[in-house]
Amino acid sequence: MAERIEQRLEDRIPELEQLERVGLFTPKEIRAVLRKASALEYKIQRRALRKEDFVNYIQYEINLLELIKKRRARIGYSFKKEEIESSIVHRVHSLFKRATGKWKVSLFLSFIVTVSKWVLVTSHLLCIKTNSFISSVAALWIMAAKWEMETRLSSESARHLFLRALRFHPECPKLYQEYFRMELMNAEKQRKEKKEFEQAKMDLGEFNYSEEILNGELARIIYRDAAQKIKGVEFRLAVLSIAKLFDFTQDLQKEILESLQTEYADDPLTWDYMARRELDLGSLKSTEPTTKQMKVSEVTQREERCCAVFEEAVTAVPTEDMWKCYITFCLERCNRKTNSEELKQKRLERTLSVFSKAHESSLLPESLYKQWLQLLLESNLSEKATEVAEAATKRFSLSAEMWQMRLQVLIQLKNDNVTQCFEEAFKHLKSKGTLPLWALWVEWSEGTNSKQDTEALYQRSLHATAPAESVTMKEKYLDWAYRNGGYKKVKRVFTSLHENRPLSLDFFRKMIQIEKEQESCKMLHLREYYERALREFGSTDSGKGFLGTKSSPRQTRKLWEYSLASCEDVAGRSGGRLHFQIHFIANWTFMKN
Repeated sequence: MAERIEQRLEDRIPELEQLERVGLFTPKEIRAVLRKASALEYKIQRRALRKEDFVNYIQYEINLLELIKKRRARIGYSFKKEEIESSIVHRVHSLFKRATGKWKVSLFLSFIVTVSKWVLVTSHLLCIKTNSFISSVAALWIMAAKWEMETRLSSESARHLFLRALRFHPECPKLYQEYFRMELMNAEKQRKEKKEFEQAKMDLGEFNYSEEILNGELARIIYRDAAQKIKGVEFRLAVLSIAKLFDFTQDLQKEILESLQTEYADDPLTWDYMARRELDLGSLKSTEPTTKQMKVSEVTQREERCCAVFEEAVTAVPTEDMWKCYITFCLERCNRKTNSEELKQKRLERTLSVFSKAHESSLLPESLYKQWLQLLLESNLSEKATEVAEAATKRFSLSAEMWQMRLQVLIQLKNDNVTQCFEEAFKHLKSKGTLPLWALWVEWSEGTNSKQDTEALYQRSLHATAPAESVTMKEKYLDWAYRNGGYKKVKRVFTSLHENRPLSLDFFRKMIQIEKEQESCKMLHLREYYERALREFGSTDSGKGFLGTKSSPRQTRKLWEYSLASCEDVAGRSGGRLHFQIHFIANWTFMKN
């Protein structure tokens, strides 16, 4: 490693000699550069590489280039760039190539954001034809093009970069969107310049303002080219939203909208856009002062026009996705703050009505039933909520989430049919995936039923759940037994379960903790719990560990460390005998393995 570092430092000597020879750096500064470079080299040659070390090294080289640039400007010396700057840029390229081979895009993007202000590095990085990695990251092309447009004020360079990027990524929506935006920004900029010149009555003869650019024709060409390659409503909507930001694109917006309605008339997103568009149309343009009632009336009319389009949509495209768009819109308006109680009530009634229509059409998505029930309960419509919950489980009878939702409603309303509903749920569902229902049942039973009934439920759940899920119920059972029956009760439960595999490490930890909390901690019992836990999880051989999986050496060591640490506070009570025994067995186990 030392030889490699020495070689890299020797490679720097020619450029450093040139810096000193031409008067850009003093001998003292050259020595400082060598010391810093040596420290940075050692950091990137370590066995455990860190991304931050590469970033710091590259940042140092960038800062060095900036300093050279400023000193050249100060003394007016512009020669020997090939021997100095090009050598540093080549080193930056090598660092990037090595770093991105390990950390891929994350390093590249994070660092480009920091150094994109520096034209030399950005330009070199994006113009290396042999670097296939750079060509595969469209985001970098967009960054570079934006930098050319916004910092260097060069639309021509930005356009050139976008065209090159599209050769590598001919079907990248983001590239087309940003290229489209750039051309509209350029057109807007030129329109403003031309207007200012005309107001100043200046001669425009020497300025070449193309009517095609001013009218956004280049953006139109980009859109048409992209529309042939990129399918889907999302892209057209994204381009349309960009066009709406510019006040001279009415014709372009109309063309995009017409293609959207023609090519994607059956897509829910098209209808969703057309409906929501009504919110922006027909706003009050009168200069006369408007009252609160007038504003509420106008908002109501706009929302009704939106809903009229949605009603047409769910008839033309009767799908779950279409109803979801309609309901999502209604919920958004319902949650929107307003001081008008009348408007708030209309929104609530409309939303509940749309939920009902979708449900009656059997096209209400499963994910939306929970929001419907929540809205009904918040509106104190308990009877309707109960009916909806029952209907949801009939339609999605194999969904544990639907049954859980219905049961939560019944429990919240303190309904008398909770137990009957639990029994009905388990008739439809298989054992796997029912853990949330069993947890809910025993939790409800603890606060409602007798201890005998609750314990019977716990014991029943151990046989009804899948083996992996029964582990959680055993832990809950143990905890419940201690809270409701004390030490004797929990000891009996532990004895009945400790051979009922699979078990969890927390199951034993809980019992150990309970034993240690007793005034007369019995070392015999404590030793038994430790030994059972260690037999289950303390081996690194082919034996089965937690939930039937093989224990890793790290898990095993953590278990031994826990065992040793846990008994330290009780070791004094038995002369340290238990601590000594476990410590001896632990050392023997690790020496063996």
